[in-house]
Amino acid sequence: MPDFPAAARRSDLTCRFRSLLVPLSAALALATGMGTWYALDGGGHLTGPGGGAPAADTASGVAAVARSLHLPWPAEGQASVEVEGIGSLGTRGEQRPVPIASVTKVMTAYVILKDHPMRAGSPGAAITADEQAANESYSSVETTAPVLAGRTYTQRRLLELMMVPSGNNIARLFARWDAGGEKAFVAKMNEEATALGMGRTTYTGVSGMETSTRSTSADQLRLARAAMKDPVFREIVATRTVEAPGAGVTFRNTNKLLGRDGVIGLKTGSSTPAGGNLVWAATQEVAGTPRLILGVVLHQRAGTTPAEGGAAAHEAARALIAEIRATLPDAVARA
Repeated sequence: MPDFPAAARRSDLTCRFRSLLVPLSAALALATGMGTWYALDGGGHLTGPGGGAPAADTASGVAAVARSLHLPWPAEGQASVEVEGIGSLGTRGEQRPVPIASVTKVMTAYVILKDHPMRAGSPGAAITADEQAANESYSSVETTAPVLAGRTYTQRRLLELMMVPSGNNIARLFARWDAGGEKAFVAKMNEEATALGMGRTTYTGVSGMETSTRSTSADQLRLARAAMKDPVFREIVATRTVEAPGAGVTFRNTNKLLGRDGVIGLKTGSSTPAGGNLVWAATQEVAGTPRLILGVVLHQRAGTTPAEGGAAAHEAARALIAEIRATLPDAVARA
C-alpha cells in the first residue's frame, strides 16, 4: 500500500487495560537476562514463559508501576506497546480489525525468511526479476521499486527494496518466487498468523494494497515480536537507505523515526482507508539491561491523505517512544 513514498514516487497525495504493565524487579531482570516475554493471552489474562501465569510477586507490582506511567496514547485508532523482559505496557483503542496498508509486508518478509533463512550479513538466495515485476516498477497509484526483467538480485537486496521504500511489486515478486503465486503465498501468511495467535488478522494480499487485509495493534505486536528474533530481519528494518541496482535510484527508509530516540525499525504503512500505521522498535536500558521496546500504532487520521495519516502515525509513535524511554527505567526501579 502506498507508504510515505520515497523521492522516486511521482505523487505523495495521489497514492495512497485498562493499561497493564508486568514489571520485573531490577534484580530479576539482571538475574534472567534472557529477554523473557510476559504478556496478555487471548482472554486478557497475564501469562509468563511458556504461556503459564506469572509469579504472584511479579504481578503484584503492576498497579504501582502503571500509576507511575502516563503514556501519551493516541486519541484515535489503536495502539499497543510492550518491552522485552518486562511485558505489556498496554493496549488502547477498540481491537477491531482495520486495514493496515504496507504494514502487511512485515508478514511477507517473515514468511520469506522462514522459508528461505539467511545468515546475518549474507546476501541470501539469487532471484531473477520477471517481466511482471519490471512492468510494475513505476506506478502513480502505489509504491514500487525499480527492477529490470531478467536481472538477478540478491534476496537481501530485494528484502531491502520491499521494506525500505515499500515496493509492492517486490512483495508480489517474492510471492511468485516462493510459492508460485500470490494466492498460495497468502495462504502461508494466514497460516503463520494463526500459529502466532493473531486471531483477528486476515491477509488477502502480500503488499497491503487490499483494504480487506486487516489486523489489530495487538496482533501486529505479536508478529513484530516474532520477526525481530531474526537477526536478518532486524538488519533489514534498520537499513537507512537502499539503492536499486541498475536504476540509479537511492531510496530512504519510509520510517522517519529511524535512528532517533533509540529507534531501530520497523515498518510504515499508509493509505486513505487505512490511515497512518507504524510498527516500531526502539531500545532503552532498564535496570542496567538493554531492552527492546516494540509498539504498534494503527488507523491514524483514516479517511485523509496518506501523507496526513502517515505524519499522524509518526507523531503518535514518537510521543510514546519518548515518554517510555524517559520514564520506564525509574518506574521499574521504584516498583
